[in-house]
Amino acid sequence: MTIKTVTHLNFRGDARGALEFYQSVFGGELTVVTHAQSYGTTDPKEADLVGYGSVFSEDGFAIMAFDVPAARPYNPGESALFVSVRGPKSEEITAYWDRLKVGGEVIVDLAPAGWVALYGMLKDKFGITWVLDVLA
Repeated sequence: MTIKTVTHLNFRGDARGALEFYQSVFGGELTVVTHAQSYGTTDPKEADLVGYGSVFSEDGFAIMAFDVPAARPYNPGESALFVSVRGPKSEEITAYWDRLKVGGEVIVDLAPAGWVALYGMLKDKFGITWVLDVLA
């Protein structure tokens, strides 16, 4: 049996924008199913929120997200998780880095590190922390 793990991000109203942004960075197919479609939500404030969303690309990038309904508690926490993107090619990782950092905050510049050819950490414009590196 083979399994695959996929990062699933929770938002409060920003899931669609985040997924569209990640698709613009990594490419791939975007899927969005609204709260109305998934849960039968009729409240106009929540009907169009993301009940299930994902971006899957042919080169292996995969992420899922949804908008937590107002009736459920939501606390994104502080540094609750990092999304790690690793690849063998510096050019590819650098291109992802350049697109992800738009509107975000660089925590550690993308540069050679003692344990990998390139390493960097940033918080994107949606508050998600990303670690990108090249294992060479």
